[in-house]
Amino acid sequence: MVDSSNVVYDSNDPNVMVYNKLATSKKTVVLTFDDGPGRVLPEILDILKEEKVPAAFFWQARLLYPKRPWKRVLDEGHMIGTHSAKHNNLVNLQLNEQHQDLLYSQSKIESITGQEVKYFRPPFGQYNNDTLSAAKKLGLTPVMWRISSMDWELKDRPEQIITNVTDNLEDGAIILLHELSQTVEALPDLIAETRRNGYEFTHLP
Repeated sequence: MVDSSNVVYDSNDPNVMVYNKLATSKKTVVLTFDDGPGRVLPEILDILKEEKVPAAFFWQARLLYPKRPWKRVLDEGHMIGTHSAKHNNLVNLQLNEQHQDLLYSQSKIESITGQEVKYFRPPFGQYNNDTLSAAKKLGLTPVMWRISSMDWELKDRPEQIITNVTDNLEDGAIILLHELSQTVEALPDLIAETRRNGYEFTHLP
C-alpha cells in the first residue's frame, strides 16, 4: 500500500482518509502522531499547547496505561485513535484476527479514557480488504496520510523532517509524524513554516 521511500501518498479507496476536506476558505492541514504514548509525549504536548495546534494521536493499546498522560491529551483538545494492539502488520493476520486486534485496541483505549475511538491507523500503513471489513464492523474509519515526514528515518536530520512536510503542503493534507525525539526537535519550526506557507491546523472531523 505504501512505498516508504515516498513522502507523498495517495489512495483511491473511498473508505480510507488521506485528506481532511473542510468547507472553508482557509487552507488547513492535520498533524497526526503515531506509535505512542511514549516518553516524549509531554514535550510534544507542550509545543502544541504553546502554538495552539490540535493534533490526532494514534496509539498502540499495549503502551497505554492509566498513568500515561492521556487525560492531558484530551483536555487540551486533541484526539486519540488506535494504531492497533501491538503494531503487528495486519495484512499477515486472518480476518477474525484483525477484528480481534482492532476490537481489543479500541476497547482498551475507550475503557481507560472514557472516550469513543472513531479512527484507526494501520501499522506500517498496510491494510487489505479484511482490514477494511474489520474496521467497518467496529465503526472505525481508517486514516492514512497525504504527507509522510519520514521522521523515523531522520534521527540526525530533523531539518529534513520539516522540508519533507513543507515542500508538499496541500489543502486538507493529513501529515504523518511519530512520537520521536527528532520530531520534537523539528516540531516548532515545522509549525512555523507551515503557517508561513498560509496553512492553519485543524482536527479530524
